[in-house]
Amino acid sequence: MRNNINLVLGLPLLVVAALLPVVFPDSYFLHSAAMILYFAYMATAWNFVCGYVGQLSLGHAAFSGAAGYVSVLLFTGLGLSPWIGMVLGGLFAAALSVPVGYATFRLKGPYFTLTTIAFAEILRIWLENTDVFLGISLKGAQGLTVPPVGGSSFLAFQFDGKAPYYYIILAMLVLAMLATAVMERSRLGFYLKAIRGDRDGAESLGIDPTRFSLTALAISAFMTGLGGAFYAQFFRYINPERNMGIDLSIDMAIMTIVGGQGTILGPALGALLLHPVAEFMRASFGGQILGLHLVIYGIALMLAVLYFPKGIIAPLGRFLDRRAKREVQA
Repeated sequence: MRNNINLVLGLPLLVVAALLPVVFPDSYFLHSAAMILYFAYMATAWNFVCGYVGQLSLGHAAFSGAAGYVSVLLFTGLGLSPWIGMVLGGLFAAALSVPVGYATFRLKGPYFTLTTIAFAEILRIWLENTDVFLGISLKGAQGLTVPPVGGSSFLAFQFDGKAPYYYIILAMLVLAMLATAVMERSRLGFYLKAIRGDRDGAESLGIDPTRFSLTALAISAFMTGLGGAFYAQFFRYINPERNMGIDLSIDMAIMTIVGGQGTILGPALGALLLHPVAEFMRASFGGQILGLHLVIYGIALMLAVLYFPKGIIAPLGRFLDRRAKREVQA
């Protein structure tokens, strides 16, 4: 039963998610639901490398922002469809991750994490202070706006309602989880688990930790870039602080850790739990005492980590195991 938890929990959740816009067509509700799926997707992309390699990256927002800028610039400057821009932006993020990963994967512990933070912050600050680069208008901290094409256009990634965006990010999440499942059962997945368990031991067996970690990072950066491009087209706006800030990297990491890193369904469960809580805290307490909602949110996270160190997917798995045993005995 433990190996089937992704099917036992995932399939009902997928059916509910697919029917949600039909049952609740309200635009505000669909916008909020789409944001939950967006964070679930981003956490899944983060988990692809960090959950399986065992390194804590807090710089993944750089890949999201870089791909988002590429997709918007290609659309506004060349009129290239955002669908193509998303893929090209993801490829750019993957290419950007290789030299960064080659240097950082040789570091261990907090040094790796601090280096990823520094990389993302340097890129963000550079964009905030750069109005024009190589003749391309970046508009610095002001950011870029996606011009409306008028009405709904599939090729322009612009729709009148929220439902199309909802189904697009739902499809992206399902594909990301399927990619994780395939990777988990592939040679790459076995190598990454060996590297996470004992890096030196894996290297002694002939596994190149840097090579396979870089492969996973490039795939993760590509997926994160797709998410960043979707976000830019969803809001039709992008700027360094919103799309490349450290808050996004922290959200991806925390949602994965709370949900269950190194699992297929864990990141999505973490996003499903934490994003609504974060929005509720912000709406309920954010305007009363400055930063109070962050304190309450932080306490909730600490309790989750203390009592569910392997993520909430672990007790759910044990519950399903006990239920299956009782059914068999009956």
